Amino acid sequence: MDINTLNQGQLKLSAEQKYAEQLSRLKAQDQQRKPQGWQLSAHAVRKFILGDSALDIQKKFYGDDALVDRALVTLMGNQGLMLVGEPGTAKSMLSELFSTAISGSSQYTIQGTAGTTEDHIKYSWNYALLLAEGPSEKSMIASPLFHAMRHGQIARFEEITRCPPEIQDVLVSLLSEKQMMIPEMGQDQSLYAKHGFNIIATANLRDRGVHEMSAALKRRFNFETVKPIRDRQFEIELVNLQLKQQLGELYSEIQIQAPVIELLVTIFNELRTGQSLQGANLKTPDAVMSTAEAVNIAHAAGLQAIYLGDGILRAEHIAQQLIGVVFKDNPEDAKRLHYYIDTVVKERARKDADWKAFYAASREF
Repeated sequence: MDINTLNQGQLKLSAEQKYAEQLSRLKAQDQQRKPQGWQLSAHAVRKFILGDSALDIQKKFYGDDALVDRALVTLMGNQGLMLVGEPGTAKSMLSELFSTAISGSSQYTIQGTAGTTEDHIKYSWNYALLLAEGPSEKSMIASPLFHAMRHGQIARFEEITRCPPEIQDVLVSLLSEKQMMIPEMGQDQSLYAKHGFNIIATANLRDRGVHEMSAALKRRFNFETVKPIRDRQFEIELVNLQLKQQLGELYSEIQIQAPVIELLVTIFNELRTGQSLQGANLKTPDAVMSTAEAVNIAHAAGLQAIYLGDGILRAEHIAQQLIGVVFKDNPEDAKRLHYYIDTVVKERARKDADWKAFYAASREF
């Protein structure tokens, strides 16, 4: 069966599929000098990620614009790019956007796990063909990174610190020499990376089960920290925008009151920072309280309102969906949330109808 047939009705489009028209517009007007191996200039890549109203290019990354500039400089050089930060801060999305704009593809991706082996990073073999015909390109199973080196494109390495240190260090020589030895095909057989090749890795250093990177590997990367959004009003606008995109055609079937989204973002902002708007100190939960999680809650609450309610997104929907986020990591988080509800939320419930509805619904768990 053809792969395109298998992908019909796919839930998620790749960045190169989703933004094909925008990439075409950028290519058509891009007169700036392009780094060797790049399909767009650094100026055009920046516009693709940060937006350009004149070309009707939407902003896709909401954070530190200067980080994008620094990352572009890194990717033009000899070092890899390491994006680190809290879960849900758009590290993977940013990696996908960079590789799409620079290489035209975001598909050369390795997912780091405790089970990742050297073969996943370099290559393995079809052993039936290997026994029948010996080592050759026909019997080789090339990794995404192998393909990226061969075609001069960006390779993505997700959650690199979940791999054992000895597996991580396979990248040391690849990043230094831009060369992959293939001893099975002869002593002098090597793959040399073409212009345009580089690696973007992501790491969540907060999560359990991660491994420290060696000093040698760290030197091969420039590190950039992707930070959570701190501006509450901006975060409210972003959650509204992302909710509209996620709901798609269903957005016209739901009534969203602005104070409900403001309530959701305020809760996340206060629990994430450990301080209420009034200055009270709070214990932050271990659960991820990122903007991405806030969007997920708003989306789930919206679906609940459409399919199980009357089409009006209410504060009680937010309360019911919040359970799955705060309670999934640490039993102590339940105590922290209850303290927040019994102090901050309870006080606001005396004066505001939405906070009162949220308080009433949250008392059920």
